[in-house]
Amino acid sequence: MNAGEKIKVKICCISSVVEAKLAIKYGASALGLVSEMPSGPGVIDEDLITEIVMTVPPPIATFLLTSKRKTEEIIPQQRKTNVNTLQLVDFVPYDELKKLRNELRTVKLVQVIHVLNEQSIEEAKSVEPFVDAFLLDSGNPNLDVKVLGGTGKSHNWDISKKIREEVNIPLFLAGGLNPQNVAQAIEKVGPFGVDICSGVRTNGKLDEEKLKSFFNEVNRFNSK
Repeated sequence: MNAGEKIKVKICCISSVVEAKLAIKYGASALGLVSEMPSGPGVIDEDLITEIVMTVPPPIATFLLTSKRKTEEIIPQQRKTNVNTLQLVDFVPYDELKKLRNELRTVKLVQVIHVLNEQSIEEAKSVEPFVDAFLLDSGNPNLDVKVLGGTGKSHNWDISKKIREEVNIPLFLAGGLNPQNVAQAIEKVGPFGVDICSGVRTNGKLDEEKLKSFFNEVNRFNSK
């Protein structure tokens, strides 16, 4: 994050047109739409994702969260839903990333880095040439049933800060954020944007009061 830049907010796990409009009302720059996953919250079918995307005005970014790892599986998802950003929640081989770049030239690629340890820094640096941005999240893709985000738990922000210092593309910070800790997280890591799902929800539904509190904290930070 450069001095004077405003922190962007991505509201994830959007499940309806109503939720999309509510997130945009409070100032969301991006919406996360979760397709089929091995685990985690917020999954909706691609027909509903397509319906929601049709209602989202520019310049709001629409992120399709996909756990697919092959171009021939990811491209049909994007073409069906017409999202303008792909959030790759699992590791996608470099050759596949190159193919996505060539086939979907106007679509942004955001690679999720699951912040586990210092090795996550090297992982980010190796992927950087192939993507437009990173999203640093909690989770563990190495488990038998992969956990690819949506944990509601924070990770080691010291490592996230090191990643931000080592790479030259924007990054979003996710994982266990809420109205109580988001200002601290921004101060610590210095991300381009923050991403939140469970921290602004009650019983799985977008909670307007929590959403308002979250944006109040981010806006307070942005006004410094």
